[in-house]
Amino acid sequence: MNRKERAHLHRSNKRRWWVLGFVAFLIIGWIIFEIFPNPLHKDPDWKGLAKPIFIKGEILPYSAIGTGDSLQLPLPVLQEQIDPNIRYEEATQSVILTTDRNLVQLQSGSKDAQLNMKSVQLRFAPQQEGEVLYVPLAPLKETYGINVYEDPTTGAVILLKAGEKVQYAHTVTAGADQTVALRVEADIHSRIYTDVPQNARLRIWETGEEWYTVQLDNGYVGYMQKDSVALDDLETVSVPKMPDNRVNRDWAGKKVNLTWEAVYERQPDTTKIGELPGVNVVSPTWFEIVDNTGNVRSKADMHYVNWAHNRNKEVWGLISNNFDADMTTGALSTYENRSRVISQILEYADLYQLDGINIDFESVHTSDGPNVTQFVRELRPLALQKDLVLSMDVTPKSNSELWSKFLDREALAPSLDYMMLMAYDEHWAASPKSGSVASLPWVEKAVNRVLEEDEVPANKLILGVPLYSRVWTEKTEDGKTKVSSKALGMNGIAELIKEKKLSPKFDQTTGQNYVEYQEEGTLKRIWIEDEVSLTARVQLAQKLNLAGVASWTRSLGDERAWNTLSKIEK
Repeated sequence: MNRKERAHLHRSNKRRWWVLGFVAFLIIGWIIFEIFPNPLHKDPDWKGLAKPIFIKGEILPYSAIGTGDSLQLPLPVLQEQIDPNIRYEEATQSVILTTDRNLVQLQSGSKDAQLNMKSVQLRFAPQQEGEVLYVPLAPLKETYGINVYEDPTTGAVILLKAGEKVQYAHTVTAGADQTVALRVEADIHSRIYTDVPQNARLRIWETGEEWYTVQLDNGYVGYMQKDSVALDDLETVSVPKMPDNRVNRDWAGKKVNLTWEAVYERQPDTTKIGELPGVNVVSPTWFEIVDNTGNVRSKADMHYVNWAHNRNKEVWGLISNNFDADMTTGALSTYENRSRVISQILEYADLYQLDGINIDFESVHTSDGPNVTQFVRELRPLALQKDLVLSMDVTPKSNSELWSKFLDREALAPSLDYMMLMAYDEHWAASPKSGSVASLPWVEKAVNRVLEEDEVPANKLILGVPLYSRVWTEKTEDGKTKVSSKALGMNGIAELIKEKKLSPKFDQTTGQNYVEYQEEGTLKRIWIEDEVSLTARVQLAQKLNLAGVASWTRSLGDERAWNTLSKIEK
């Protein structure tokens, strides 16, 4: 072997040993990696933020400002995480908080606030920073019962909601000088956020077979092995005490049998009303909003209230929007105007010893629907304070811009004791086609849509029934049929049938009696509201376990109506 060949062999052996050494190094490194935990550390992405906010271990996209008693939380966080119904009114930079217990109004830059329409002073004013409004902690705690832990070292803010259950725990180590790794992932080969000493407090957000997702007081969130964690108490964040609910107290196990009292120019003559057997609530149409600043006009009568109370009937005064869409826009557009409506109706409730308030807003622009819902939310805590039953009349669901679409029935229901479904005028006065005021299939469909689509609880929903029928006139001219109608109450229809010597027949399609006759070259048609149709509605309300019935209107009914509707209690 010459020198050249020996040199080549030496280089080959050297390369072979280098490759073998490198492979051995990789194998040893792999063995070490598989056996020994990763000792490397990593800072959380949020480190360096001044006041990061966490909920259930998740960091939120906004930070807090202030510290201690001056801590303030960003409005978007409150709306997204605490209460989506927190309202911000741009014109006055007002924040409005509503619960069953409190109505709170705050203004940016002002320590003057309102709690249930009474002036209060804040220690710290809400602050606007850039495009974000920050709300001081004190009114939030009082209103929503939230709890906050603020870490003095990192500034992290851990936000806990009322009613939230939090599993606390502490770290367990083999010795007082040892630590537990809080890792980025549930893996010993993952990097470490921080080394946690013995007995450090933890909040457990998720549990697994081998790993827990935990959060330290300093805000750090990561994974700890199960055998390094000892569980402590499961604590529930306290919930603010809610006021007694009148419905649960006074109406438990009872059905509402309400009749509306239509009051126009004159007060009803109570000596001619009769006893109204079975009726336990009367709702006179006494109050109406009269201008776009929220002033309310009253036609209330203490004599009528005394008449009702002496017969063990509650009085739920009805307030309407005068069925004026444009005026309603102004009257409900601001906190100030809504407060003017509310304060007046509450004063009238005190003055006339009312037992409840019935809201009847009709002809409202769809765009004003949120303002209607907000009005009811703001009225709710104040009505409860005065022990007033709060109810609202709604139409069946339809695409009508002024009569139905503005009503967010699902959003309204939590703020109401009762929702009256005015299940009538399937065919209205100026309908181009004659037909029933409220056929049974149409009524049942309307009720089920509200129950199922809007998830209004059955024990809040009251079935509104008509005590009138329409006498339709169909006249054919030039091959076209013209339709007109007039409404008559139960007595009027009964007298007409008697006068014309008519024999009504049951119409299976509508679930009510029907009659027709000829008069002066026209066809007269009547789908009759009587004890037959009312019995079917009572049975429907009982089948669906609704809260009761409400009839429009008292003056259009007769003894047959009251005797039939009284069966709702049975």
